[in-house]
Amino acid sequence: MVAPLDGIRVVEVANWLAAPSAAALLADLGADVVKIEHPAGDAWRHVLMQGRNPDFDPDTDVDAPYELDNRGKRGVALSLERPGASDVVKRMVAEADIFVTNLTAPRIARYDLGSETLTALNPRLIYVVLTGYGTRGPDNAKTAFDYSAYWSRSGIMSLIGEPGGPPMPCRPGQGDHATSLNMLSGALAALRLRDLTGEGQVVEVTLQRTGAWTIGADVSASLILEDQPGRIDRVRPGNPLFNSYETADGRWLMLVMPTGDRYWQPVCRALGRDDWLEDERLATLMGRMQHTEELTPAIASVFATKTLAEWTPLLDAESLTWAPVAELPELIHDPQMEEMDAWSVIDGPQGSFRTLNTPFAIEGADVGPRGPAPKTGEHTHEVLSELGLSDDEIAQLAASGALG
Repeated sequence: MVAPLDGIRVVEVANWLAAPSAAALLADLGADVVKIEHPAGDAWRHVLMQGRNPDFDPDTDVDAPYELDNRGKRGVALSLERPGASDVVKRMVAEADIFVTNLTAPRIARYDLGSETLTALNPRLIYVVLTGYGTRGPDNAKTAFDYSAYWSRSGIMSLIGEPGGPPMPCRPGQGDHATSLNMLSGALAALRLRDLTGEGQVVEVTLQRTGAWTIGADVSASLILEDQPGRIDRVRPGNPLFNSYETADGRWLMLVMPTGDRYWQPVCRALGRDDWLEDERLATLMGRMQHTEELTPAIASVFATKTLAEWTPLLDAESLTWAPVAELPELIHDPQMEEMDAWSVIDGPQGSFRTLNTPFAIEGADVGPRGPAPKTGEHTHEVLSELGLSDDEIAQLAASGALG
Protein backbone atom coordinates (compact mmCIF):
# COMPACT_ATOMS: atom_id res chain seq x y z
CA MET A 1 0.00 0.00 0.00
CA VAL A 2 1.06 3.56 -0.68
CA ALA A 3 1.25 6.22 2.01
CA PRO A 4 -0.72 9.34 0.93
CA LEU A 5 2.09 11.76 1.83
CA ASP A 6 5.06 9.66 0.77
CA GLY A 7 7.83 12.03 -0.35
CA ILE A 8 6.43 15.05 1.53
CA ARG A 9 8.89 16.74 3.87
CA VAL A 10 7.72 18.56 6.99
CA VAL A 11 9.65 20.80 9.37
CA GLU A 12 8.04 21.36 12.77
CA VAL A 13 9.08 24.13 15.16
CA ALA A 14 6.47 23.70 17.87
CA ASN A 15 5.84 22.36 21.35
CA TRP A 16 3.05 21.26 23.65
CA LEU A 17 0.12 19.53 21.91
CA ALA A 18 -1.87 21.00 19.04
CA ALA A 19 0.78 21.78 16.42
CA PRO A 20 2.95 18.72 17.21
CA SER A 21 -0.18 16.56 17.05
CA ALA A 22 -0.96 17.90 13.57
CA ALA A 23 2.60 17.09 12.49
CA ALA A 24 2.25 13.58 13.97
CA LEU A 25 -0.85 13.05 11.81
CA LEU A 26 1.17 14.16 8.77
CA ALA A 27 3.74 11.52 9.76
CA ASP A 28 0.94 8.93 10.06
CA LEU A 29 0.12 9.75 6.44
CA GLY A 30 3.69 9.03 5.40
CA ALA A 31 5.41 12.42 5.51
CA ASP A 32 9.02 12.72 6.67
CA VAL A 33 8.60 15.00 9.70
CA VAL A 34 11.57 16.63 11.40
CA LYS A 35 10.77 17.99 14.85
CA ILE A 36 12.97 20.86 16.02
CA GLU A 37 12.89 21.34 19.77
CA HIS A 38 14.99 23.15 22.34
CA PRO A 39 17.89 21.08 23.71
CA ALA A 40 16.08 21.10 27.06
CA GLY A 41 13.24 19.23 25.36
CA ASP A 42 9.64 19.98 24.44
CA ALA A 43 7.73 21.29 27.46
CA TRP A 44 5.13 18.54 26.99
CA ARG A 45 7.60 15.74 27.66
CA HIS A 46 6.69 13.72 30.78
CA VAL A 47 4.20 16.28 32.15
CA LEU A 48 1.00 14.24 32.13
CA MET A 49 2.56 10.87 32.94
CA GLN A 50 4.38 12.29 35.95
CA GLY A 51 1.07 13.72 37.16
CA ARG A 52 -0.79 10.42 36.67
CA ASN A 53 1.98 8.12 37.92
CA PRO A 54 4.20 9.29 40.83
CA ASP A 55 6.62 6.44 40.06
CA PHE A 56 7.02 7.39 36.41
CA ASP A 57 10.62 7.05 35.20
CA PRO A 58 11.29 8.71 31.82
CA ASP A 59 14.27 6.43 31.23
CA THR A 60 12.32 3.20 31.52
CA ASP A 61 8.61 4.04 31.19
CA VAL A 62 6.62 5.01 28.10
CA ASP A 63 5.64 8.67 28.02
CA ALA A 64 2.34 7.82 26.34
CA PRO A 65 0.84 11.32 25.82
CA TYR A 66 4.09 12.66 24.36
CA GLU A 67 4.40 9.60 22.13
CA LEU A 68 0.89 10.19 20.78
CA ASP A 69 1.68 13.72 19.62
CA ASN A 70 5.21 13.12 18.36
CA ARG A 71 5.33 9.61 16.95
CA GLY A 72 6.98 8.86 13.65
CA LYS A 73 9.16 11.99 13.63
CA ARG A 74 12.88 12.59 13.53
CA GLY A 75 14.20 14.82 16.28
CA VAL A 76 16.65 17.72 16.05
CA ALA A 77 17.74 19.66 19.14
CA LEU A 78 18.32 23.29 18.25
CA SER A 79 18.41 26.42 20.38
CA LEU A 80 16.96 29.15 18.20
CA GLU A 81 18.39 31.86 20.46
CA ARG A 82 21.92 30.92 19.44
CA PRO A 83 23.73 32.34 16.38
CA GLY A 84 23.27 30.29 13.24
CA ALA A 85 20.35 28.24 14.54
CA SER A 86 17.69 30.04 12.49
CA ASP A 87 19.87 29.65 9.41
CA VAL A 88 19.79 25.88 9.93
CA VAL A 89 15.99 25.97 10.06
CA LYS A 90 15.91 27.99 6.87
CA ARG A 91 18.10 25.43 5.12
CA MET A 92 15.67 22.72 6.17
CA VAL A 93 12.67 24.74 5.04
CA ALA A 94 14.24 25.44 1.64
CA GLU A 95 13.90 21.73 0.89
CA ALA A 96 10.59 21.14 2.71
CA ASP A 97 6.99 21.02 1.60
CA ILE A 98 5.33 22.01 4.88
CA PHE A 99 6.43 24.14 7.83
CA VAL A 100 4.43 23.78 11.06
CA THR A 101 4.83 26.19 13.96
CA ASN A 102 3.08 27.55 17.02
CA LEU A 103 5.66 30.20 17.88
CA THR A 104 4.14 33.48 19.01
CA ALA A 105 4.45 36.52 16.74
CA PRO A 106 7.32 38.09 18.74
CA ARG A 107 9.34 34.88 18.64
CA ILE A 108 8.68 34.36 14.92
CA ALA A 109 9.99 37.88 14.33
CA ARG A 110 12.98 37.37 16.64
CA TYR A 111 14.07 34.20 14.85
CA ASP A 112 13.18 35.57 11.38
CA LEU A 113 10.91 32.61 10.63
CA GLY A 114 7.85 34.48 9.38
CA SER A 115 5.83 33.35 6.41
CA GLU A 116 7.16 36.08 4.14
CA THR A 117 10.77 35.12 4.88
CA LEU A 118 10.30 31.38 4.48
CA THR A 119 8.04 31.49 1.43
CA ALA A 120 10.56 33.79 -0.24
CA LEU A 121 13.17 31.05 0.31
CA ASN A 122 10.77 28.36 -0.87
CA PRO A 123 7.84 29.63 -2.96
CA ARG A 124 6.19 26.18 -2.90
CA LEU A 125 6.17 26.00 0.89
CA ILE A 126 2.96 25.34 2.83
CA TYR A 127 3.38 27.50 5.94
CA VAL A 128 1.03 26.31 8.74
CA VAL A 129 0.88 28.54 11.80
CA LEU A 130 -1.12 27.97 14.96
CA THR A 131 -1.83 30.76 17.44
CA GLY A 132 -4.23 31.26 20.28
CA TYR A 133 -6.08 34.18 18.74
CA GLY A 134 -4.55 35.01 15.35
CA THR A 135 -1.54 36.64 13.70
CA ARG A 136 -3.39 39.96 13.45
CA GLY A 137 -5.41 42.02 15.89
CA PRO A 138 -4.77 43.36 19.39
CA ASP A 139 -4.11 39.91 20.90
CA ASN A 140 -1.85 38.47 18.21
CA ALA A 141 1.10 38.28 20.63
CA LYS A 142 -0.81 36.68 23.51
CA THR A 143 0.26 33.23 24.63
CA ALA A 144 -2.51 30.67 24.91
CA PHE A 145 -3.39 27.10 25.76
CA ASP A 146 -6.51 25.13 24.94
CA TYR A 147 -7.86 25.96 28.41
CA SER A 148 -7.67 29.70 27.78
CA ALA A 149 -8.26 30.27 24.06
CA TYR A 150 -10.18 27.17 22.96
CA TRP A 151 -12.22 26.40 26.07
CA SER A 152 -12.63 29.72 27.86
CA ARG A 153 -12.50 32.59 25.41
CA SER A 154 -14.29 30.74 22.61
CA GLY A 155 -17.44 30.62 24.72
CA ILE A 156 -17.52 26.86 25.34
CA MET A 157 -16.77 27.12 29.06
CA SER A 158 -19.67 29.50 29.70
CA LEU A 159 -22.09 26.86 28.41
CA ILE A 160 -20.82 23.84 30.37
CA GLY A 161 -21.98 23.10 33.91
CA GLU A 162 -25.19 23.09 35.89
CA PRO A 163 -27.27 26.28 35.73
CA GLY A 164 -26.22 28.64 38.48
CA GLY A 165 -23.00 26.71 39.12
CA PRO A 166 -19.42 27.48 38.13
CA PRO A 167 -18.24 26.81 34.58
CA MET A 168 -16.63 23.40 34.15
CA PRO A 169 -12.99 22.75 33.24
CA CYS A 170 -11.91 20.72 30.22
CA ARG A 171 -9.60 17.74 29.99
CA PRO A 172 -5.95 18.22 28.93
CA GLY A 173 -5.53 18.33 25.17
CA GLN A 174 -9.25 18.29 24.37
CA GLY A 175 -9.08 21.53 22.41
CA ASP A 176 -5.56 20.85 21.17
CA HIS A 177 -6.49 17.64 19.39
CA ALA A 178 -9.59 19.19 17.83
CA THR A 179 -7.38 22.03 16.61
CA SER A 180 -4.79 19.62 15.23
CA LEU A 181 -7.43 18.21 12.89
CA ASN A 182 -8.11 21.75 11.64
CA MET A 183 -4.40 22.18 10.99
CA LEU A 184 -4.23 18.88 9.14
CA SER A 185 -7.24 19.78 7.00
CA GLY A 186 -5.74 23.15 6.13
CA ALA A 187 -2.35 21.66 5.29
CA LEU A 188 -3.84 18.99 3.02
CA ALA A 189 -6.09 21.50 1.26
CA ALA A 190 -3.09 23.79 0.73
CA LEU A 191 -1.09 20.92 -0.76
CA ARG A 192 -3.92 20.30 -3.21
CA LEU A 193 -4.08 24.00 -4.05
CA ARG A 194 -0.34 23.95 -4.68
CA ASP A 195 -0.93 21.11 -7.13
CA LEU A 196 -3.37 23.36 -8.99
CA THR A 197 -1.44 26.64 -8.87
CA GLY A 198 2.17 25.65 -8.32
CA GLU A 199 2.36 28.16 -5.49
CA GLY A 200 2.85 27.72 -1.77
CA GLN A 201 0.21 28.78 0.74
CA VAL A 202 -0.08 30.16 4.27
CA VAL A 203 -2.52 28.29 6.52
CA GLU A 204 -3.57 29.95 9.75
CA VAL A 205 -5.44 28.15 12.53
CA THR A 206 -6.38 29.50 15.96
CA LEU A 207 -7.49 27.79 19.14
CA GLN A 208 -10.24 30.36 19.68
CA ARG A 209 -11.81 29.96 16.22
CA THR A 210 -11.65 26.17 16.50
CA GLY A 211 -13.46 26.38 19.82
CA ALA A 212 -16.15 28.58 18.30
CA TRP A 213 -16.54 26.12 15.41
CA THR A 214 -17.12 23.20 17.78
CA ILE A 215 -20.13 25.02 19.27
CA GLY A 216 -21.16 26.39 15.89
CA ALA A 217 -24.86 25.72 16.44
CA ASP A 218 -24.89 28.01 19.47
CA VAL A 219 -22.57 30.62 17.97
CA SER A 220 -24.40 30.86 14.66
CA ALA A 221 -27.69 31.44 16.49
CA SER A 222 -26.11 34.07 18.72
CA LEU A 223 -24.78 35.90 15.66
CA ILE A 224 -28.43 36.51 14.77
CA LEU A 225 -30.01 36.80 18.20
CA GLU A 226 -27.05 38.30 20.11
CA ASP A 227 -28.03 36.29 23.18
CA GLN A 228 -26.41 33.88 25.63
CA PRO A 229 -28.03 30.42 25.51
CA GLY A 230 -28.76 28.78 28.82
CA ARG A 231 -26.89 25.81 30.16
CA ILE A 232 -28.37 22.33 29.97
CA ASP A 233 -30.18 21.44 33.19
CA ARG A 234 -29.96 17.70 33.77
CA VAL A 235 -32.64 17.80 36.47
CA ARG A 236 -35.03 19.83 34.29
CA PRO A 237 -33.96 19.18 30.71
CA GLY A 238 -35.87 20.64 27.81
CA ASN A 239 -36.47 17.10 26.54
CA PRO A 240 -36.44 14.21 29.09
CA LEU A 241 -35.40 11.82 26.31
CA PHE A 242 -32.24 13.85 25.71
CA ASN A 243 -30.69 13.41 29.13
CA SER A 244 -28.43 11.28 31.34
CA TYR A 245 -29.73 8.87 33.97
CA GLU A 246 -28.12 6.87 36.76
CA THR A 247 -28.63 3.11 36.99
CA ALA A 248 -28.89 0.89 40.06
CA ASP A 249 -25.17 0.12 40.09
CA GLY A 250 -24.12 3.78 40.04
CA ARG A 251 -23.41 3.85 36.32
CA TRP A 252 -24.80 6.44 33.92
CA LEU A 253 -26.32 6.23 30.49
CA MET A 254 -27.25 8.90 27.98
CA LEU A 255 -30.53 8.95 26.06
CA VAL A 256 -30.24 10.86 22.78
CA MET A 257 -33.64 11.14 21.14
CA PRO A 258 -33.93 14.86 20.44
CA THR A 259 -36.88 15.15 18.06
CA GLY A 260 -40.10 13.55 16.95
CA ASP A 261 -42.65 11.34 18.65
CA ARG A 262 -41.66 7.99 17.18
CA TYR A 263 -39.39 7.25 20.15
CA TRP A 264 -42.01 7.62 22.83
CA GLN A 265 -43.76 4.27 22.44
CA PRO A 266 -40.54 2.18 22.30
CA VAL A 267 -39.13 4.10 25.28
CA CYS A 268 -42.21 3.28 27.31
CA ARG A 269 -41.94 -0.38 26.30
CA ALA A 270 -38.25 -0.54 27.22
CA LEU A 271 -38.90 1.06 30.61
CA GLY A 272 -41.92 -1.12 31.27
CA ARG A 273 -44.20 1.89 31.60
CA ASP A 274 -46.93 1.31 29.02
CA ASP A 275 -49.24 3.30 31.33
CA TRP A 276 -47.42 6.48 30.25
CA LEU A 277 -48.81 5.95 26.75
CA GLU A 278 -52.29 6.56 28.15
CA ASP A 279 -51.31 9.99 29.48
CA GLU A 280 -52.35 12.47 26.80
CA ARG A 281 -50.12 15.15 28.32
CA LEU A 282 -47.06 13.10 27.30
CA ALA A 283 -48.21 12.04 23.83
CA THR A 284 -46.21 14.69 21.97
CA LEU A 285 -42.68 16.03 22.20
CA MET A 286 -44.05 19.44 23.16
CA GLY A 287 -46.14 17.89 25.90
CA ARG A 288 -43.18 15.97 27.34
CA MET A 289 -41.10 19.14 27.25
CA GLN A 290 -43.84 21.07 29.06
CA HIS A 291 -44.04 18.39 31.78
CA THR A 292 -40.30 17.73 32.05
CA GLU A 293 -40.20 18.52 35.80
CA GLU A 294 -42.62 15.66 36.40
CA LEU A 295 -41.45 13.21 33.73
CA THR A 296 -37.69 13.47 34.24
CA PRO A 297 -37.65 12.29 37.88
CA ALA A 298 -40.12 9.56 36.96
CA ILE A 299 -37.77 8.26 34.25
CA ALA A 300 -34.86 8.56 36.68
CA SER A 301 -36.66 6.45 39.26
CA VAL A 302 -37.22 3.70 36.69
CA PHE A 303 -33.59 3.63 35.56
CA ALA A 304 -32.54 3.37 39.21
CA THR A 305 -34.21 -0.05 39.48
CA LYS A 306 -31.82 -1.95 37.19
CA THR A 307 -28.09 -2.08 36.50
CA LEU A 308 -26.50 -0.83 33.31
CA ALA A 309 -25.97 -4.42 32.18
CA GLU A 310 -29.66 -5.13 32.69
CA TRP A 311 -30.79 -2.03 30.82
CA THR A 312 -28.54 -2.61 27.81
CA PRO A 313 -30.55 -5.40 26.13
CA LEU A 314 -33.86 -3.74 26.97
CA LEU A 315 -32.88 -0.44 25.31
CA ASP A 316 -31.21 -2.15 22.35
CA ALA A 317 -34.23 -4.36 21.72
CA GLU A 318 -36.24 -1.20 20.96
CA SER A 319 -33.48 0.25 18.72
CA LEU A 320 -33.24 3.35 20.91
CA THR A 321 -30.47 5.88 20.46
CA TRP A 322 -28.48 5.80 23.66
CA ALA A 323 -25.00 5.07 25.01
CA PRO A 324 -23.40 4.18 28.30
CA VAL A 325 -21.20 6.82 29.85
CA ALA A 326 -18.03 4.83 29.29
CA GLU A 327 -15.14 4.91 31.71
CA LEU A 328 -11.68 4.72 30.17
CA PRO A 329 -10.91 1.14 31.30
CA GLU A 330 -14.02 0.16 29.34
CA LEU A 331 -13.19 2.29 26.31
CA ILE A 332 -9.73 0.79 25.86
CA HIS A 333 -11.27 -2.71 25.79
CA ASP A 334 -14.38 -1.79 23.83
CA PRO A 335 -14.88 -4.51 21.15
CA GLN A 336 -16.30 -1.90 18.76
CA MET A 337 -13.13 0.15 19.03
CA GLU A 338 -11.09 -3.01 18.50
CA GLU A 339 -13.11 -3.91 15.40
CA MET A 340 -12.57 -0.43 13.95
CA ASP A 341 -8.79 -0.60 14.48
CA ALA A 342 -8.84 2.30 16.91
CA TRP A 343 -5.61 1.14 18.54
CA SER A 344 -2.12 0.57 17.22
CA VAL A 345 1.03 -0.96 18.67
CA ILE A 346 4.36 0.87 18.54
CA ASP A 347 7.74 -0.66 19.27
CA GLY A 348 9.84 1.86 21.19
CA PRO A 349 13.01 1.94 23.29
CA GLN A 350 10.97 1.11 26.41
CA GLY A 351 9.25 -1.82 24.66
CA SER A 352 5.98 -2.27 22.79
CA PHE A 353 2.94 -0.25 23.84
CA ARG A 354 -0.62 0.36 22.66
CA THR A 355 -1.64 3.80 21.50
CA LEU A 356 -4.39 5.52 19.56
CA ASN A 357 -4.40 4.87 15.85
CA THR A 358 -4.88 7.65 13.30
CA PRO A 359 -8.44 8.96 13.92
CA PHE A 360 -9.53 8.16 10.35
CA ALA A 361 -8.90 5.40 7.84
CA ILE A 362 -8.34 5.45 4.08
CA GLU A 363 -9.14 2.12 2.49
CA GLY A 364 -6.22 0.77 0.54
CA ALA A 365 -3.74 3.37 1.84
CA ASP A 366 -0.84 3.01 4.23
CA VAL A 367 -1.98 5.17 7.14
CA GLY A 368 -0.89 4.80 10.76
CA PRO A 369 1.91 5.34 13.27
CA ARG A 370 5.38 4.91 11.76
CA GLY A 371 7.34 4.50 14.96
CA PRO A 372 8.04 6.04 18.36
CA ALA A 373 8.64 9.68 19.16
CA PRO A 374 12.28 10.71 18.94
CA LYS A 375 14.42 11.34 21.95
CA THR A 376 15.49 14.96 22.26
CA GLY A 377 18.00 15.56 19.48
CA GLU A 378 18.08 11.89 18.49
CA HIS A 379 18.52 12.61 14.78
CA THR A 380 20.34 15.96 14.93
CA HIS A 381 23.56 14.81 13.26
CA GLU A 382 21.70 12.69 10.70
CA VAL A 383 19.39 15.51 9.58
CA LEU A 384 22.11 18.16 9.48
CA SER A 385 24.36 15.86 7.46
CA GLU A 386 21.51 15.37 4.96
CA LEU A 387 21.40 19.15 4.60
CA GLY A 388 25.03 19.09 3.54
CA LEU A 389 26.60 20.42 6.73
CA SER A 390 30.08 19.06 7.30
CA ASP A 391 31.22 17.55 10.57
CA ASP A 392 33.20 20.72 11.26
CA GLU A 393 30.12 22.93 10.71
CA ILE A 394 28.05 20.72 13.00
CA ALA A 395 30.80 20.86 15.60
CA GLN A 396 30.88 24.67 15.40
CA LEU A 397 27.10 24.83 15.96
CA ALA A 398 27.49 22.52 18.93
CA ALA A 399 30.30 24.67 20.36
CA SER A 400 28.13 27.78 20.06
CA GLY A 401 25.39 26.12 22.12
CA ALA A 402 22.97 25.94 19.19
CA LEU A 403 22.75 22.13 19.26
CA GLY A 404 21.69 19.80 22.01
